[in-house]
Order: sequence, then C-alpha cells, then structure tokens
Amino acid sequence: MNFIEKLTNASRSNNSLLCIGLDPDPKRMPEKTDVFEFNRAIIDATSDLVCAYKPNFAFYEALGNEGLDALKRTVEYIPDDIPVIGDAKRGDIGNTAKAYAEAIFSYFNFDATTVNPYLGFDSIEPFIQYTDKGIFILCRTSNASAVDFQSLRCEEGTLFEIVAQKASQWNINGNIGLVIGATYPEELKLIRDSHPDMPILIPGVGAQGGDLASAVRYGVDASGKKAIINSSRQIIYASREEDFAQAARKAALSLRDQMNSYLP
Repeated sequence: MNFIEKLTNASRSNNSLLCIGLDPDPKRMPEKTDVFEFNRAIIDATSDLVCAYKPNFAFYEALGNEGLDALKRTVEYIPDDIPVIGDAKRGDIGNTAKAYAEAIFSYFNFDATTVNPYLGFDSIEPFIQYTDKGIFILCRTSNASAVDFQSLRCEEGTLFEIVAQKASQWNINGNIGLVIGATYPEELKLIRDSHPDMPILIPGVGAQGGDLASAVRYGVDASGKKAIINSSRQIIYASREEDFAQAARKAALSLRDQMNSYLP
C-alpha cells in the first residue's frame, strides 16, 4: 500500500483530516516523562481520531541519540494503518539528498516526508524515486517571514506559485504533495484551485493562529479529502499533568469534529 492509499484509508476510517504533530519538548511535558512513553500515551489516546501523525525531527535531534532512538521507536509504535510523516524539511545536493531519503524512508521507515525545494529538482529526485512514499514540498509555509522569499514576484508569478507548478510537473509518480500554511488562506485557496488533485499538508492552525474553517474549505479537494491539517501544541500539551493523554484526546476529538463541521 502506498502513502496516498494509506492516507485515504485512514482518513475515511477515522472520518478525519486531523494530523497530530508529535513534537515532544521536555520543558512542556509532565515532569520525569520519557519521550517515547509520552508519545505512546498520546498515540494510544488518539489513534482512532487522526488521518496521520507528523513527528518533527528537530525535537528528537535536540535530545541526541536518546531522542533519535525515541523517534524510531515512535514510528514503529504507530499503528500500521496510519501514515507517518517525517517533518524533516531536507534539501541538499543530489548525493546528499539520496542519503537523507534513505535514512528517512529505509532506516526510520516513514511513509512520507517534507522537503525543501530551494536547490531545485536534483535535491528532490532521490525522494521521488521512492514511489510508495509521500513527498511534501514546502510551498507557502506558515511562518510570518515566509513572505521574505515566497512572495517574491517572478515573470511566471509569485515564487510559491512557481514552486507549486514545478511540483506538479515533477509529480510523475503521483506521490508529491505541497505544504501550505493555514496562516495564508488566500494562497491556500489559490493553490488548491490550481492543483485540485494534489494532497496538501496544512500546518499553522491552533498555536500559530491559522483559521481552521478556511483551512478546511480551501484545503480539501472536490471530494472533501487530501487535506492533512496538522496541530501539535494545541493537542499534545493540552495538559501538563498526569491526565495529559486524556486531555490530548479531548482536544483532538474537538478539533477533528470542528474540521468535519466545516466540510463543504
């Protein structure tokens, strides 16, 4: 089963567009809580509510070997029928990109990953060659400074539009998607209208202030699918007490149902 099939099945089975970002920060976790045990409790409490999970490499790399071990164990623990997106944002010359792709897909066994297109096609190609995996290309990111480069006007349009067009051209295996932040709803609508069939990973709701209703309405395809709306802090840090997993479930259930209420 490839990534798109797994995503579609999980979304349908759990009636969900919700992706939970597993971004453990010991400063915000309950005291004396092991990273893997924290993730496991969150997964156990929410696995029937999500279409995907998305661990961000940075939070694990910051903890050294112990963190990377927790990351690998987390990916292994997530139920096989739920896709796991490695938020790595890799992007480098071809030979290095090949090594990054092998690490993410063969060693950590992620179903999909995020990549940075700044170096062009040869930095993306090694990932694309894993035809059963998903590749989400950074297009219009959710951070405020995204405008520094992504809004630049070029002869063919704004830079983020050109990135989306290139991604569409490279999508010969049907495994490429785009990352577009909920904090830029008009741009999200523009890209969805221009690329109606590509999956879109949408960060930026919750703590970053993106509008959930717009993220749903502008992000989904004609069938109300192929939008993966991520929330991290709003869910996994709903409580810092022993009830953190139960609080995470309550927050995830509320957010999933809100998303569904906005479906056209």
